[in-house]
Amino acid sequence: MPDVEISFDPSRIDFRATSDQLMASYWGGARNDEMHHRAFAHSLCVGAYIDGRQVGFARAITDYTVFAYLADIIIWPEHRGRGIGKRLVQALLDHPEVKTVSHWSLTTSDAHSLYQKFGFETDGRYMRLERNPPA
Repeated sequence: MPDVEISFDPSRIDFRATSDQLMASYWGGARNDEMHHRAFAHSLCVGAYIDGRQVGFARAITDYTVFAYLADIIIWPEHRGRGIGKRLVQALLDHPEVKTVSHWSLTTSDAHSLYQKFGFETDGRYMRLERNPPA
């Protein structure tokens, strides 16, 4: 796997590249830049970088206490299949600001096996992870 840096610094996110990637995805085609600006501003966002260039993005929609919903996990096409998505998911699950979150969920049409590796259980398109956070 390439040397991938994971960062939660929102100033590093290449908004143009991220918005374009999401609008090209099967789930984000009906969105626009304004929607992404609002969504990112109200989420815990993380980027993946190789040599300082962004190659991936993910976010958690969360109350930072009980509930979090993983969304928009996307790796730029030329970097897929290298484990970068796994790194982004793990970074979100491990982030100290969501350590008390016990109810995680997400929706996927094609990546169930990826999320099962983290303990998510399938319920149709929806997946859930119930965990016992530290006290």
